[in-house]
Amino acid sequence: MTRLFSTLALGASLFALPITAAASDCNYKKTAEAAPVTKMVSADNAYIQTIGSYAKKDIVDTAASYDTFSTLVAAGKAADLVDTLKSEGPFTVFAPTNAAFDALPAGTVESLLLPENKDQLVSVLTYHVVPAKVMSTDLSDGANAPTVQGETVMVDLSDGVRINNANVVKADIKTSNGVIHVIDAVLLPPALTN
Repeated sequence: MTRLFSTLALGASLFALPITAAASDCNYKKTAEAAPVTKMVSADNAYIQTIGSYAKKDIVDTAASYDTFSTLVAAGKAADLVDTLKSEGPFTVFAPTNAAFDALPAGTVESLLLPENKDQLVSVLTYHVVPAKVMSTDLSDGANAPTVQGETVMVDLSDGVRINNANVVKADIKTSNGVIHVIDAVLLPPALTN
């Protein structure tokens, strides 16, 4: 299993794309309950919507309203994290897109979703959650943010915004219990990559 996560780390770092290219990974769709769109940008036949506010929806319901987070939402359910992320919070979630999960080595997601690997799935997913509301304007270059998993993630502002090896492709999706920042790679805890 150690080798698997070493491969995952290498694979995730190889698939991290510049912010302009990664925008095409996001296919945001407004649902009937969604807040009004304030801006729409075309990117390789995909649309990224800048959302005004999701003040009435929590993190889970907000993520579930986007097709691009279906893998993340399914993984959260398999890890029994839904109730936690629907609680008062506040939380910051660095949310990988479906394309970010697809970029992992073949069979990785399926392996993590097996009941016998639930602890590893929980570790990976909680490494994407900071137990505080951190807006993009709160970030500082070189900062380390402690995650729910126990390890920290590093903020790099030298070329766009990066969290560890992942580019932030959409920031500040506000929810009733925190904020979502969309990322283009799956973050892997250091303990699982050695």
